[in-house]
Order: sequence, then C-alpha cells, then structure tokens
Amino acid sequence: MSVEQPLWRALSFYRPLTMFYAILIFVLDPERFERPWIAEGFLVFLAIWTLATLPRVANAENCTKRFLVADLTVALAGILLTPLADTDAQQIDGPTLPSIWTAGSVLAFAIKGGWRWAGVASSFVAAANLVERGHPSRDTLHNVLLVWVASIAIGYVVEVARASERTLARALKIEAATRERERLARDIHDSVLQVLAMVQRRGTALGGEAAELGRLAGEQEIALRTLVSSGLVTAVRAPEDASEDVSGAAAPGTAVHTEERDGGPDGDQGPCDLRSLLAPYTGPKVTFAEPGAPVLLAPAAARELTAAVGAALDNVRRHAGADARAWILVEDWPEEVIVTVRDDGPGIPDGRLAQAEGEGRLGVALSIRGRLRELGGTAELISVPGQGTEVELRVPRAPRAPEVRGKAER
Repeated sequence: MSVEQPLWRALSFYRPLTMFYAILIFVLDPERFERPWIAEGFLVFLAIWTLATLPRVANAENCTKRFLVADLTVALAGILLTPLADTDAQQIDGPTLPSIWTAGSVLAFAIKGGWRWAGVASSFVAAANLVERGHPSRDTLHNVLLVWVASIAIGYVVEVARASERTLARALKIEAATRERERLARDIHDSVLQVLAMVQRRGTALGGEAAELGRLAGEQEIALRTLVSSGLVTAVRAPEDASEDVSGAAAPGTAVHTEERDGGPDGDQGPCDLRSLLAPYTGPKVTFAEPGAPVLLAPAAARELTAAVGAALDNVRRHAGADARAWILVEDWPEEVIVTVRDDGPGIPDGRLAQAEGEGRLGVALSIRGRLRELGGTAELISVPGQGTEVELRVPRAPRAPEVRGKAER
C-alpha cells in the first residue's frame, strides 16, 4: 500500500465530519445571521458537494487538478459569503460559513502536490479570510498562520514519503537483481567453471595440442570468473598451476547432484529428509554423523544446504590433501538445522580467502555463503593454520531475514 494512502483515507473522513460541524454551528445559532437564507443555501450546496465528491478524495488518481480548483473555489466562496449572511461578521471574530471544512480543501492540495501546492492554496484561503474580516485581527492571523504552516508541513511530509517509497522500490529491485545474479553465479561455478578447470588441468598434463586447448580453457575460466564476480570480462592469462584455486570447484562427477536424488525441481511436494541427501557424501575419508530421526526440511532448502556441504567437501578434497579426513555432523533443533563440516587439513592462511575472492574465485562467497544467505541462514567458518577447518551452516526452519555471520568464510 502506498505510504500516502492513509492520508487520503483520513481526508475522506475529515471532509464529511467538518461539513456536519459547519451545519451544526448554523443550527445552534441561526439568530446571528441577518440573511439566513444565504447561509442555508450555501450549507445545502456544501453538503451535496462534500458527499458527492467523496470518491474524488479517495486516492491521488481521482483527485485531479480540476477538482482541486473547484473544491478550493467552494471554500473561498463560503468564506466571502459569510459577511453577506452575517453583517456583524467583520466586527466579531466568529466562524465562517464553511468553518474548518476549508482546511480539508487545502490539505487535498498538500497530499496531491506537496508543500508548494499547499502553500499556494493556503495563501488563497488567507487572502479570502482577510477580505472577509476587513481587518487583520489577532484570531484571524492566528487561524491563517495555522492553516498555512500545517498544510505546508503535511505537503512536505508527503513529498518525503514519496521519495522514500521510490528509494525503497529501487532498493528492492537491486536486491532482487543481486539475488538472481548470485543464483546464476552459483550455478555457473558448480558446472561450467568446474569443466573449464578440469580441461585446463588435463590439457596441461597431456601436453602437445591438448596443452594449448587447456591453456585456452584456463583463460576462459578466468574471464568467466571475472564476469561472475564483477561483471567485467578481462582477457587474462591462465595460471600455470590451477590447483591454487580455493573456490571449492571440483572435477565434474565429484559433486553430488541433489536435484537428481530428490526428484529435481518437480519433487517439491513436501519436506524431505536431509540425511538422505547427505548420505551419498560418505566415503573412506568422510564420516557422517546423523540423528536417529529424520531431519525434515523444505526440498529447496534441503537441496541448497546439501550443495553448500558439497562445496565445503570440495574444498577439503582440493586443498587439505588426498589424505585429509572430513566429518559431517547434522544437528536437528526445534528452530534450526545445523550442519558442521570439519577436516584435519592444514587450515587456511590468513588473508587467503579475501585474496581468492578478489581474483574472482567465489566458491565460498557464492556456493556456501550465498546459498545460506538465500535461505535466511548463516555460515560461520573457524580455521586455524595447522589445525584444520570447521564450517558451521545454520538454516532456520521458518523463513527469516537473510543474515550472514562468521569469523571468516571459506
């Protein structure tokens, strides 16, 4: 809902209430009018006009400039008719025929056009009041100043609210675009980049023409990583040793395709057991510790969490060495599911993650942290050189605002 819509709703209540108030003033003291038929005629017209134009003040689309001018004309006419109906109005400070109904007309200008429109409308009302009184009394100046300041203040608030609404809309669009870009980047990292990395390594090992093919694949890998990380494609030479990649990419076939195990995107029929998705990772070097009961998560959340675990294990295989062991621990709590991946490798040197991300190697930033952020969870990494690495992934059972926390991230 628009931030200004409540103001239109309030104005829709204000106008009929103040119309009845103006009529009540006349009914309670009709003797003060020397020409009551003028007051009666105007108040009947005011009642018809107010009730007939209620749809006009329901929203900004219906409240046109032509209506605003006509509405202000009715208010000014009522003010100027007051001394004709009450010949003593210029000697005694009393309410005009439209009374405080006039403020509703000025407020419509403020809500529709902002503080500048409000200033113009309130200036016309001020001039009409001064003409009606014939002399600027203290009460007249007080009422004029009150309407002028209040209408301009409301108009300014409306302009600020509209600017904030536009800013929020732009921010939501940017956030949606960023999330979609990160999702695509994760898919590219887990598929295309892995193939290019494997071709580069195998080509270098085979030599000859295959080495040239591997070199080209390495250049394209780096260019694609640059595009994924910054949106700029730069032709860069491939490094001689692609094993320095800390992105977590593994050769095709090493990652577990979670969509195939649980039926793919069409399998989102109900909660699935996270244990069955993580079980295929178990091997001679990977130990899996699970609860005795099913760990149920939404299929999409379970797949993304499993993919993040796969990325963490890819890092272990690539950087901890062939003899490194890894442990997967699943904890099932009432409000969240915690999966911990720990290894006994050499750990991560200080500053290596930031360096890898700067080089466009975004396995941690996208395959782990990005996935957890999309789920509203967190990724925390603890790594001490020489003592291994531990990655703790937390996924809430109920959706919440995305959050990323961690002492370091792999």
